[in-house]
Amino acid sequence: MDHDLSSEQEQFRKVVRDFAEGEIAPYAEQWDREHTFPVDTVRKMGKLGLFGLCFPPEYGGTGADYLTYCIAIEELARIDSSMAITLEAGVSLGAAPFHYAGTEAQKHEYLVPMIAGEVLGAFGLTEAEAGSDAGATRTRAQFDDDAREWVIDGQKTFITNSGTPITKCVTITARTGAEEISNIIVDSGTPGFEVLPPYRKMGWHASDTHELSFSGCRVPEEHLLGERGAGFSGFLRILDDGRIAIAALAVGLAQACLDASVEHAKTRQAFGGPIGRYQSIAFKCADMALAIENARNLVYKAAWLRDQGRPIRRAAAMAKLYSSEIAVSATRDAVQIFGGYGYMDDSPVSRFYRDAKILEIGEGTSEIQRVVLSRDLGLPVE
Repeated sequence: MDHDLSSEQEQFRKVVRDFAEGEIAPYAEQWDREHTFPVDTVRKMGKLGLFGLCFPPEYGGTGADYLTYCIAIEELARIDSSMAITLEAGVSLGAAPFHYAGTEAQKHEYLVPMIAGEVLGAFGLTEAEAGSDAGATRTRAQFDDDAREWVIDGQKTFITNSGTPITKCVTITARTGAEEISNIIVDSGTPGFEVLPPYRKMGWHASDTHELSFSGCRVPEEHLLGERGAGFSGFLRILDDGRIAIAALAVGLAQACLDASVEHAKTRQAFGGPIGRYQSIAFKCADMALAIENARNLVYKAAWLRDQGRPIRRAAAMAKLYSSEIAVSATRDAVQIFGGYGYMDDSPVSRFYRDAKILEIGEGTSEIQRVVLSRDLGLPVE
């Protein structure tokens, strides 16, 4: 295998890193403290082309491979996970369903402005009683033959990018029959569709997350996204892609912890010298570096498999499981290395610590990834 990135990918990494350090780093702590969703910065990400990396040029995308997209998320996450998840959710969950299943009319109405970063889309899958068990969806959409409209009733929880000033729509999963789940587009501001106040979260404070409520919400017949009854298989494909991207986010976050820990270990003085001379500190950094290298290899391999058009479910589950768990460990070790300074809110590693835990939960918990891998081994695990 060739582990070298192309010169274009290396150059692109630098462009994104410069953007993150110049446009995000100076404000990340403030956004986190004030729970601010920075619309102007998100639009700048769109102008940089980050929302269009994986999509064809005919819709305004750049036609880049999935690995390049993962590099972008990794570099944003080195600075701020909230902006990294805004990109990941905007692409993997917001725009991708239109790319995979949308009609040409839907692509031009929704996908094109999403690729440009002018608007955001959200994906409403999770419910209070249907999280890991996504097939237990209770939200219903009944078709009104006379009005030629879908009538939606239900709720969705923990939906990213669903209530921003530039959110154009939410694509939801809903039961459209006794044994079928379909995907339906609901435009922001549609009567009967309510975006509840934002959650107060442990981390990802600059990321937009809401509960959604639907009560007699009517949308046109043509807002069905993809074939009727194909919603379950559709969101499984979306989740597989998203797990690779979340794993890339975890790698970037872990790398940020390593960078900060090494710098602190070199400069923090105790007992007459830098604390990095002690094995208790140095070995934490060494183990962190080893784990990040392994995680990055898993992520890049999964992205490569996807680019080759090969099956990715196993590789995506491995990358997501391992990367998310080493990210949590890296943040814990970084806070320990920083000591009391790491416990202060104005320390980046404090923010990293709070941001990391969700990575073991969102887009498939660690337990679900282990179920996927166990079944791949042929085990009759439930």
